[in-house]
Amino acid sequence: MSHNELTGLYLKEAAQRGIAPGDLPAAAGRELDLVATSFRGRCLTRPVFLEQAELGQLTADLENLYGALTALPGRLFGGDLGAFASAVGLTGEQVGAVLMARSAPPTRMVRADLYREAAGFRLMELNIGSTVGGGDNAMVNRAMLTNDDLADFVREHSLAYTDTLAEIANTIMAESGISAHDGSLVAAVDWPPAADRFNAVLQTSANELATLGIDFVPCHLRNLSLHDHRVWLGDRPVDVIYRLFMIEDLLHPDGPALINPVLQAAERGEVKIFTPMHSQLYSSKGALALLSDEANRPLCTEAELASLDRLLPWTRMLRAGPVTVDGDRVDLLDYALGLRENLILKPTSMHGGLGIVAGWQTGEAEWDRQLRELMDQPYVLQRRVRPEPEPFPGADGLEPWVLTWGAYLCTRGYGGMWVRGTADRDTGGVNMATGAYATCCFHESASGG
Repeated sequence: MSHNELTGLYLKEAAQRGIAPGDLPAAAGRELDLVATSFRGRCLTRPVFLEQAELGQLTADLENLYGALTALPGRLFGGDLGAFASAVGLTGEQVGAVLMARSAPPTRMVRADLYREAAGFRLMELNIGSTVGGGDNAMVNRAMLTNDDLADFVREHSLAYTDTLAEIANTIMAESGISAHDGSLVAAVDWPPAADRFNAVLQTSANELATLGIDFVPCHLRNLSLHDHRVWLGDRPVDVIYRLFMIEDLLHPDGPALINPVLQAAERGEVKIFTPMHSQLYSSKGALALLSDEANRPLCTEAELASLDRLLPWTRMLRAGPVTVDGDRVDLLDYALGLRENLILKPTSMHGGLGIVAGWQTGEAEWDRQLRELMDQPYVLQRRVRPEPEPFPGADGLEPWVLTWGAYLCTRGYGGMWVRGTADRDTGGVNMATGAYATCCFHESASGG
């Protein structure tokens, strides 16, 4: 069953018009080298659709979530960013890194990864900072629109899409103080091993960003040099570092030696960093655990609480002792052991599904072992979200796919959508690295139905 009338209308009209399951992926593949995008060559058989009311509610909820998260250091820790960092599971080197740029405001570069239950969207994780990825999704909107039947549907129903790369470009300029076509060099600096895997994807985005006035050059930390009071990429001084290395990279043996000199150069004003390391504090699932804790509800506004109740599943740091569950105080370990099939373990600061232990995919003995081994480590325990599958055209009719909706929030508000899907209805996470497919999103425009 489709989750809104717009999706149902598309499926009905696609059948009437004879749009075959492979038509839209083929259109995308003709226009783009999909392998050199965040889609990794795998495209779902249709776009997804959002009605105006859905998009408006989701955007408002994400704004409220962002406001509540970024207020946590002030509300809970008297503005002490180091105390906040320790509370959400960061270690010594990581805490030192986030404190280097503590005067910089939190970025507006955000991607929320959501499942859709029958009652609406539920948050799986929040990614804040320039490491969010997936920003090239609107290229697939444009490529799919070369199919005349889809183009007719989009026009007839007053649909639109938001270009995420355009929103990212605007956010880079707004937060870094540069302007389009002003000659500033924006170096997209990755962790060295990751650069080998993602350079083609970054180059595709770089080509697109060039049309938006940003000189965006992919590289990695070992390509940079520091001298003459500047950071250099070859013989060019870098104006802005678009940070793709992550806070967890500081835990690598080479991490501090590669990362800290760049952070120190930014502290001295020799380069700007989009986005500062402390952005990832707010991405921590430990921060979501703080928001989920009933003890902290009095610190939130009524609007924030309403949005948190809609979006955020029950989440707690994996700490021995009592916790509150639905108003009752229980021992966390006892609760976790008794409700294994309804719970999931997640590391506080990893990404891409790394380190996740889904209780419903784990035997009782292994779940017990994992809980005891990870107790008091930087992990959270979260209540399982059961997403409603979405219908997609397949060779034998409509097929159910579980989707992760990646909604962007940028300087100007809603920043587009990157959607990934899997046919595994019991998935512990939908990840491109493990074979997921992706698609783009069209939404009703302000003048739409």
